[in-house]
Amino acid sequence: VQLQASGGGLVQAGGSLRLSCAASGSVFSINIMGWYRQAPGKQRELVAVTNTGGGANYADSVKGRFTIFRYNAENTVYLQMNSLKPEDTAVYYCNAHLRTTDGWSTYWGQGTQVTVSS
Repeated sequence: VQLQASGGGLVQAGGSLRLSCAASGSVFSINIMGWYRQAPGKQRELVAVTNTGGGANYADSVKGRFTIFRYNAENTVYLQMNSLKPEDTAVYYCNAHLRTTDGWSTYWGQGTQVTVSS
């Protein structure tokens, strides 16, 4: 099983980016999918998560600016990031709690860099 993340890049403050993450391999079902981020010198933190039913939770720092959504049929989760701020600069990691032939486990993507210039 692999989580392939993409969509990061360099953007000016106030701009937008969309991250995507697709789970591939022998995936039977996915429960939680989400995004975390880690800035230099800081711990990894939750950005947003969504469940199979479409419910979502967001970090307070991104509420109203970021939207997480997923296409269950494609095992893909997206993070639409608007009104980006320099403090959003970080490596963004996708995360999924999913079931394979070995049962339920949590997987991480490789990370994609988001840099917001002021």
